[in-house]
Amino acid sequence: MTAISRRQAGFSPLPLFAFSIATILALPLLYVTYSAFSAKGEVWGRLWATRIPELLFNTITLAIGVGITTLVLGVALAWFVTRYEFPGKRIWEWALVLPLAIPSYVLAYIYTYLLETGGSLEQSWQWLIGSDAQIFSPYSYGGAWLVMTLNTFPYVYLLSRASLQNFNLSFEEAAHASGATRWQTIYRVSLPLIRPSLVAGLFLVTLYVVSDFGAVSLLRFQTFTYAIYQQMTGRYDYGAASILSLLLVLFAFLFLIAERWFRQQSRFFQTGGHIRTRAATPCGTLHALGITAFMSCIFAAAFGVPVLLLMQWTWDAWVDGNMASGFLSHIWNSTMLSGMAATIAVVIGTPLAYLACRKPTRFNLLYLQGAYTGYVLPGPVAALALLTLFTQHLPFLYGTAVILLLAYLVHFLPAGLQAMESAIQQVNPNIEEASRSLGRKALNTFRYVTFPLVRGGFTVAWILMFLQAMKELPATLLLRPVGFDTLAVRIWLEASEELYQLAAPPALLIVMISIPVALLLMKKNWQTP
Repeated sequence: MTAISRRQAGFSPLPLFAFSIATILALPLLYVTYSAFSAKGEVWGRLWATRIPELLFNTITLAIGVGITTLVLGVALAWFVTRYEFPGKRIWEWALVLPLAIPSYVLAYIYTYLLETGGSLEQSWQWLIGSDAQIFSPYSYGGAWLVMTLNTFPYVYLLSRASLQNFNLSFEEAAHASGATRWQTIYRVSLPLIRPSLVAGLFLVTLYVVSDFGAVSLLRFQTFTYAIYQQMTGRYDYGAASILSLLLVLFAFLFLIAERWFRQQSRFFQTGGHIRTRAATPCGTLHALGITAFMSCIFAAAFGVPVLLLMQWTWDAWVDGNMASGFLSHIWNSTMLSGMAATIAVVIGTPLAYLACRKPTRFNLLYLQGAYTGYVLPGPVAALALLTLFTQHLPFLYGTAVILLLAYLVHFLPAGLQAMESAIQQVNPNIEEASRSLGRKALNTFRYVTFPLVRGGFTVAWILMFLQAMKELPATLLLRPVGFDTLAVRIWLEASEELYQLAAPPALLIVMISIPVALLLMKKNWQTP
């Protein structure tokens, strides 16, 4: 046996480290399950008789309503920017992604102002229809549906646009040659062939809707996440909160299974080596004006008007001297905490991603899946598990930033792992083997050979996790140390009291920081997973 083979056959601490990390990250899910099944029977009975039917109905109907609307909007917008040529098309391709830069709770507090009785929208509606006309209240299904739709349609738009850009024109030509009309071709050929992207987009939207806390809490719409928070902060009933958390996790798991099944049913392959893409059709003046007007309305509602209002309120707060005294400390708290969470996530995520890519054994893949459990744990659920775990077993750490950092890692590490896995998979293993054959140890090989090649992907992972941590709300609300406020917390606290000027500066800052990352999603090559 050579020296290299002996070193490779020796003990490696990486699998043990990966096992430890995966176990820690999976603990919240395991503890929520244990706590729910440990609750007394009367708690289950009371919730089934009172809260659960309403929460199920509200959560499912909101997810369905937002899913259908985002599907129509996302596909229509993607169709316009890929199939037609009109003035300003290149600008609109990027502009339609910008709503992703606005956190849902920021958009929610903007629309509580716009939709309030006697507000701007109601006055405009009365001018058009009549003085007795009324619009729906923001504190209703309509308000939650509108905010979540405007906040999530870019997910469907991005994935649909990527699929339509790579669409093979030969399929549509074959349909036309067989006598199919234009609409029959769209319905029976074009849309079915981009169905994998549509299903993936709907999955992202639905998972976002059922796990969102900020928007539904400000709009006081009763969903599982809002009810979990109320049980924890109002009733201090952790048993009931665990039961609701388990039901929410099961709902997410069932939808994940359904999404995987639909994805399997939607697979198809190109049978030829050449793909002919369709050239954009030039638009006439009226057609171009219609498309531009439609996109302008969507952009204004989802990004333009909210940002203008935030800028106006921020300016008013500055002129009136109403800027929060601790604004700079809130910026520091958010930046410091998010930077630490993203850095730690990259460090602990590297062994998980590396082992899954380079040594995809059953256990290494299992460790990776354990880290991915954060995907189905909404913020309040992860916070509940960590809160009870630390208060019962590690009380000296309760009320410190440690528990908050762990909540961020559980919740946001999966997003970083995807980028890290993708970067490592693009590096040829032969390069690493050549380095090892020249006598370098595994750690030095990764440091001097692999890491320089994957640095870009790891940077993207760090940025994504940093920004998600900056915008995180429910876990921060529940687990932050006393007196430790972040930008997201201040937005929620001020918006809950309808203090729009005080909430505007931190909200505008988060939006401005998030815009480059939203545009990064356009630069990234979005492919259907």
